[in-house]
Amino acid sequence: MNHDTGVALKNPEVSGEVRDVLTDVLRYGAQQLLTQAIEAEVAEFLTRYRDTCDEAGRRRIVRNGYRPPRTIQTGLGDVSVKAPRVRDRTGTIRFTSSILPPYLRRTKTIEELLPWLYLKGISTGDFGEALSALLGRHAPGLSAGTISRLKAVWQHEHARWERRALGNTPYVYLWVDGIHFGVRLEEANQCLLVVIGATAEGKKELLALTDGFRESEESWKDVLLDLQRRGLTVDPRLAIGDGALGFWKALPQVFGHTRTQRCWVHKTGNVLNKLPKHLQAKAKSDLHQIWMAPTREHASRAFEIFLTAYSPKYPKAADCLAKDKTALLAFYDFPAPHWHHIRTTNPIESTFATVRLRTAKTRGCVSRTSILSMVFKLAKSAESRWRRLRGTEQITKLLHGVQFKNGVETKKESRQEIAA
Repeated sequence: MNHDTGVALKNPEVSGEVRDVLTDVLRYGAQQLLTQAIEAEVAEFLTRYRDTCDEAGRRRIVRNGYRPPRTIQTGLGDVSVKAPRVRDRTGTIRFTSSILPPYLRRTKTIEELLPWLYLKGISTGDFGEALSALLGRHAPGLSAGTISRLKAVWQHEHARWERRALGNTPYVYLWVDGIHFGVRLEEANQCLLVVIGATAEGKKELLALTDGFRESEESWKDVLLDLQRRGLTVDPRLAIGDGALGFWKALPQVFGHTRTQRCWVHKTGNVLNKLPKHLQAKAKSDLHQIWMAPTREHASRAFEIFLTAYSPKYPKAADCLAKDKTALLAFYDFPAPHWHHIRTTNPIESTFATVRLRTAKTRGCVSRTSILSMVFKLAKSAESRWRRLRGTEQITKLLHGVQFKNGVETKKESRQEIAA
């Protein structure tokens, strides 16, 4: 039985005069760029074989006009491209463009759009209408059969990715979060558990994406043990996440030396929810003074000022902040260039903001494999755009046990005093 159902998307009224001029300019630029890239690829291929001749002494590999124009679907609409034709006089060497392979009919921009539409609650049969709403007339080639085949490929890719070995690669930081959905999944209380790691080179990588039960301790422990089995054998230096208790209970059972950093964005939201609306803007500014302070000492003073100001009338808000002070200020023991990255779970939040299902109109329930494969495809597409850590030269020092205080490496003498 197919559980992957959803709602249709109506075609919005879009003025052609508004969109045509800029869209046409951008589309023309894309066409020119693509043409130039293919021409350069052909020129390089011809140069490689320029000294190869046939029995008559003629150059064996030559240009032979152009192939018929092809239409490629892009995020800007259809782009028409003519690829050069290359001829081998002996018929044994064939030129195949890596930029414009024979099977290409759409760019990855469209492929990113498909799982996004699916996750927004649009059924397979409604994809044509949905794509037409977003791209005008530029989606006729994406049939329901094509979409179904793509979904099957993505499910296979995710299953293979989940089994991959991590190769004992050390990861200095982990960002973790549970992604909840507004639609009914096959099993109640399911959510997606996400882990992103930072390599020794400062690159952020998607490490785990699986489903769990209410972000429970058992579910998170299974995720962490799986990472360990696949090669994450060195404890990360710091894990960043929100206040979901399941993860924090599971972490020391698997990675006992990993320190914890609570996400300031989540904590700010939690505190503000315990204050009346008219105070929230002021309180948010006061909290900002804490986690943007230049040193732990300055942050601690701002921390106490906040507690003194809000405890008398709003003890729940003050207690919400006070109970996690140590985990909220852990980032001060790490390189200052990394603070921007490790104070929050922003790598996950920014990636999955458009993935969260918020429609209450979705009919039926959505299958587990479909959700996982669609979210996986979106996350892997976003991975290439994640910003590397600033101050990558500091990561090696962290991995070798160098200590930091207020974002600055402690001097050797100081470290010796601490050791003594």
